[in-house]
Amino acid sequence: MVGGIYAVETLSVIMQVISFQVTGKRIFLMSPLHHHFELKGWGEKLVVRVFWLAALLFVIIGLWGFKGIGA
Repeated sequence: MVGGIYAVETLSVIMQVISFQVTGKRIFLMSPLHHHFELKGWGEKLVVRVFWLAALLFVIIGLWGFKGIGA
């Protein structure tokens, strides 16, 4: 869970490739996912801040789950 942001980025690429091979259509404007948001008009600083926040949430969830296992 702690590396969730890496999993999301990787899954966005896998989904994009499979979708294009099967249907000929893309899900995102560009993959990995952070490029999609940049092409949507988000500034680079905003993308970095949002992804930092998402990574922080993944870490909190991961640590919360870790604490639950040891209890």
